[in-house]
Amino acid sequence: MSAAPNPSNLSKNSASQSKRLILASTSKYRKELLGRLGLSFETISPEVDEAPLPNETPELMAIRLAQAKALAVSLSHPSAYVIGSDQVVDLNGVAMGKPGNHANAMVQLQKLRGQTVKFHTAVCVAHAGSAKTVNAITEVKFRELDDATLEAYLIAETPYDCAGSAKSEGMGICLLEYVRSDDPTALIGLPLITVCTLLREAGFSIPLDQ
Repeated sequence: MSAAPNPSNLSKNSASQSKRLILASTSKYRKELLGRLGLSFETISPEVDEAPLPNETPELMAIRLAQAKALAVSLSHPSAYVIGSDQVVDLNGVAMGKPGNHANAMVQLQKLRGQTVKFHTAVCVAHAGSAKTVNAITEVKFRELDDATLEAYLIAETPYDCAGSAKSEGMGICLLEYVRSDDPTALIGLPLITVCTLLREAGFSIPLDQ
C-alpha cells in the first residue's frame, strides 16, 4: 500500500509550478536539456552581444555572458526565474566559440586534435533583482585524427552551431579520448545538476523535490 502524499510537499511543488520560469536562450540544445527536468518554462532570446572583451579569459567570458543573458531577460521580467547560460572552449587560454560554417569547423578541429581542453559552461539564475552564477568545467581530450576523418565527421553531423565543433551527444563522441566532469550535461550546453541547485537556492522547487 503506497503512502499518502504529504500535503506540504504538494503545496510546495504546486507553488513552484505556478512560478514563471524562463530560459534566456533560443538554443535547441539547452531547451531540450531543461525539458528533461519536467518543468514548464518558456524561452526568450536575451539579445546579448557575445563578442569577447579585450584580454578576457575563456572562463570569465563564459561567466559574464551567462550573467548578461539572465539579467537582460530578468530586467523585463523581474518576478520570473530566469536561467542564462554560455559555453566557451578554452584551448590553452584562448577562447573558442561556435564555428558557424564548415571551413571554420575544420580549423577548430585541426587545432583541437591531440589537445586537452576545458569547456566552461556557466549558468546563472536571476530572480527579483538577485543573481547567482556557477561555472561547470569539463575537461576533454581530443583524439589525434587525420583531416579525412575530421572532414567525414563534419559532413555527417554539421556541428556548426556547437562550440568546439564536436557534438558529444552524437558522433562527436568518436573524436574524444575522454570526458571528465562533475556535471554530465554541461558539455552538451547546460549543466543540469548546477541548474537544479541554483533553482532550489532561489526558491524554485523541481518536480521531484520532497
